[in-house]
Amino acid sequence: MSTPMGVTFGSLGVLGPKAVVDVAQLAQGLGYRSLWTVEATGTDAFSLLGAVAATAPNLELGTGIVPIQLRTPPLTAMTAATLQALSPDNDVWLGVGVSAPAILGAHGAPMPDRPIARMREYVALLRECLSGESVTFEGDFWQVKRFRLGVRLGERRPKIVMAALNPQMLKLAGEIADGVLLNYIPVAHLPESIARVREGGDAKIFAYVHASCGQLDASAHSARKDIFNYAMADGYANMFRAAGFAEEVDELRARHKERDRDGALAAISERMIQAIDFVGSREEVGQFMQSYVDAGVEYPVLMPMPWGDDRFAVAKATMEAAIG
Repeated sequence: MSTPMGVTFGSLGVLGPKAVVDVAQLAQGLGYRSLWTVEATGTDAFSLLGAVAATAPNLELGTGIVPIQLRTPPLTAMTAATLQALSPDNDVWLGVGVSAPAILGAHGAPMPDRPIARMREYVALLRECLSGESVTFEGDFWQVKRFRLGVRLGERRPKIVMAALNPQMLKLAGEIADGVLLNYIPVAHLPESIARVREGGDAKIFAYVHASCGQLDASAHSARKDIFNYAMADGYANMFRAAGFAEEVDELRARHKERDRDGALAAISERMIQAIDFVGSREEVGQFMQSYVDAGVEYPVLMPMPWGDDRFAVAKATMEAAIG
């Protein structure tokens, strides 16, 4: 595939932090352009990517995402600049976003009010902090006095990528970010989401592509549990509904409200699984990845779902299949 491709360690935390080195070296050998990781309640993103910079030096590095509620813009600028200094010849894709209630609750952080305004201000201040100039900033959410980034960078600086789901955030990402990261998005919903981004501007379109080499009947329960966790978050639920899965989401939530977890999981159809967490043969996984490119994604990022007795083997097979 001529399109640049990344792979995320975000789904592979079950392998343990040290496995990021093996995954990164495999990715580099297979020809992936970048390695990404998440930040929620497991590993922190920048420690893992520092290890990648040292052991797979040809890879671009990405966070997808760093919650803006948990890191101040100056701290995010410091950590991203440190990573850029460790990997001066490669792009650093600094993915930021408004995190989900469950993750924020685990950190003791409240859900933010005015998320669009908060994100706009965060990105504006983050850009100033990355400039290397002295920054004094008086905003509605952050106030900074005479911050100056102590890491000296060359012309290459971290690029800001915004995670976005719904129309207002997609448009904002197009306007103010270098890239937009789409997640759990079915191919059929891509044209509408990309159009929203383009209303704002020309941000590069990234998308996590969830896939696993295997048999659907063996992996369906794992896929249903994965989708369930996201369908319980309002932002993802609204996106799933807009993508054509309103019946599944409404039934899932109704069964969950009745404390019927088995019924809630059963509400997730095989059609929904195969649109969001695809399971299939190596050839089919490659075709699924290509379908995102054909639909307008400029930089797909594989999220290998390690469903099987040998999780690393499944991840490896999926990475091999996706890059073709």
